[in-house]
Amino acid sequence: GKGTVRPEVLPAERLMERTRWRRPAGTSGITLPERPKLKFMEKMPAVPKVRREPRQLRDIRGPSRVATDFTQGQYGILALGGGYLHWGHLEMIRLTIGRYMDPKNMFAIWRVPAPYKPLTKKSLGHRMGGGKGPIDRYVTAVKSGQLVVELGGRCEFEEVKPFLTQVAHKLPFLAVAVSRQSLQQMREEEEEKRRNNQNPWTFERVITANMLGMRKYLSPYDLKLKGRYWGKFFLKHRV
Repeated sequence: GKGTVRPEVLPAERLMERTRWRRPAGTSGITLPERPKLKFMEKMPAVPKVRREPRQLRDIRGPSRVATDFTQGQYGILALGGGYLHWGHLEMIRLTIGRYMDPKNMFAIWRVPAPYKPLTKKSLGHRMGGGKGPIDRYVTAVKSGQLVVELGGRCEFEEVKPFLTQVAHKLPFLAVAVSRQSLQQMREEEEEKRRNNQNPWTFERVITANMLGMRKYLSPYDLKLKGRYWGKFFLKHRV
């Protein structure tokens, strides 16, 4: 009737100003998945391996060939060294990110598989010898330059960087929180450092010339990786 007062209808621009909310730039076309949080990973594969395999430490040596670029998210955790993630690490990542992220505006996905590699261990106080010990746990091998987890949605890097850094510091290898822009900038700086190197005596030139007969003492991995990786560690200051 005449005595009813209609509520004020505000346009979208004024409504955003009143609520002081700003949509982050470049997030207009992002659609959140049905389950935005990280899925639970099993401690061991569904069909466990019976054979006790050798260690094969080459699966954490050198640069990664998989999961090196972003697929869906804008932010993530980048491994700067090699190592093994057991189930406790994966559960820590899942619980920490699930506690701090906003599932209405963010989503997270795994970039590493569930634990698949068996590690053996002998019982405490066991005598030496007697063959290889029983399987103790399963782990996931991670190489340098591999993304462990991705996070995206309608959010800024400054919102997710604190808890991503918190998770990265608890991993058994050196890791850092990155965004698409910071990862691209990191790779451009490495390429520029290699292109504008002023020192003519690079590691590659020295080992190619076999100076002082050093090829006798170097590993085939040193020839392949050109001295940028020492075991599972990435030497970022070496060109």
